[in-house]
Amino acid sequence: MKRTLAAATAAALLAASFPAPALDIGGLINKAIDTGSKLKEANRDFSQDEEVQLGDNIAATLLGGWPLSKDANLQRYVNRVGRWVALQSERPDLPWTFGVIDAQTVNAFAMPGGTVLVSRGLIDKLGNESELAGALAHEIAHVVLKHQLSAIRSSANADVWASVGQQAAGERIARTGGGYIAHVGEGALANLAIDSVKNGVFLRPLDRSMEYQADRMGVILATRAGYDPYGLAGVLEVLGTMQGDGSGIDIMETHPAPSDRLAELEKLMPAVEGYANQPRLEGRFLQVVGRK
Repeated sequence: MKRTLAAATAAALLAASFPAPALDIGGLINKAIDTGSKLKEANRDFSQDEEVQLGDNIAATLLGGWPLSKDANLQRYVNRVGRWVALQSERPDLPWTFGVIDAQTVNAFAMPGGTVLVSRGLIDKLGNESELAGALAHEIAHVVLKHQLSAIRSSANADVWASVGQQAAGERIARTGGGYIAHVGEGALANLAIDSVKNGVFLRPLDRSMEYQADRMGVILATRAGYDPYGLAGVLEVLGTMQGDGSGIDIMETHPAPSDRLAELEKLMPAVEGYANQPRLEGRFLQVVGRK
């Protein structure tokens, strides 16, 4: 399955043109049945094709606010590094796609299905390829572990229960786009994607345990890929010198404190200490990003 971020954008915009179904519930029995159905849909498993489509639509929505960097060489480089690391994961068959967004905020976003976006601001904070691999591996781990799907389901459940109160008051659901999957289809997935961004699912912190789990798996994936296992730790040390800007979209405001993440990683590092002689590839990285 091959695709591009541009194709994902076009598909998402087309899917988003379908109107969200209106809800008009008349009676307690119908409301109970409807709510139960939505809760079932909110907790259903996604097929891999649905997961990929949802991720493409979320990426397209994000790209509406943050365009891709026009540095084609940098885009190819980040894709090569990211795809190589992703091949070391338990989900190598996903259509992995990596992109650099033209934003000076310091952050990265992993979408269900294998799309990962990193900001130019984050790239500019890194010092070598092993740090880039470590940062990408953390995001890859989120996809492998389906952390974003869990967050979307949690948000969908909250939306369903919020709608119950509105229905009991005799009000029509005010939101557009739903917030849950009413049926399996491109339009429904597009609406869910738009809501996931609009309602902040991708701008809010994940559970701390998920972040620590992604850090641990990220170190292992980068090590398997042949990089210095301390690359991610190096990224966290750099982040530890920063402060958030209060925007709510900065990595310092959407992740646990770097010091806490480093403390958790210390428990894993003895297991990979023997691979500390693997390359950091500083020269190649600095040449591509234009600092050498």
